[in-house]
Amino acid sequence: MPGDIRILGTGQLLDLQRKLRSAGHENLRSSMQRRIRRAAEPLRNDLQDSIRHLAITSSGRKAGKRGGPSPTTRPLRATIAESIRISVRTTGDPGAKVWVDRGRLPHDITNGLIKQLDDGRVRHPVFGNRKRWAQQSAPSGWWTKTVRQHTPRMEREVARVVDDVRRRIE
Repeated sequence: MPGDIRILGTGQLLDLQRKLRSAGHENLRSSMQRRIRRAAEPLRNDLQDSIRHLAITSSGRKAGKRGGPSPTTRPLRATIAESIRISVRTTGDPGAKVWVDRGRLPHDITNGLIKQLDDGRVRHPVFGNRKRWAQQSAPSGWWTKTVRQHTPRMEREVARVVDDVRRRIE
């Protein structure tokens, strides 16, 4: 996998969480989690759009080579897009995390394949035959470039949420 994106303000969030818990502001805590999740949603949506519209090309078959339809009916890009998730934690290791959920992927789609797509080159066996391999290419950086674009905005949003909640409880 290209790597999880985590927006962390560990010290600030932990301190704020302790104050919220001691003050009994459960509605503020849930509001803070909701606002942090809302800050991460545009990144998840852009990552999903990026993988769904990723142009994967191949050099094609050579003359006289056999071919045929894919043995699976599952579209690769849509499957990966549906497995991109957000989680928000305010305890332990607080922050927002956007990641590819392996549990939602079929067994044959691995983190290695997702990382290869981000690198711009996918090498795979032809219809599962490990004696014949195919190479396909895609524009590199569908994950890393999108994350890099969203990180400053998300950091500002999380800092604003933490400051708003801190002002309310102090």
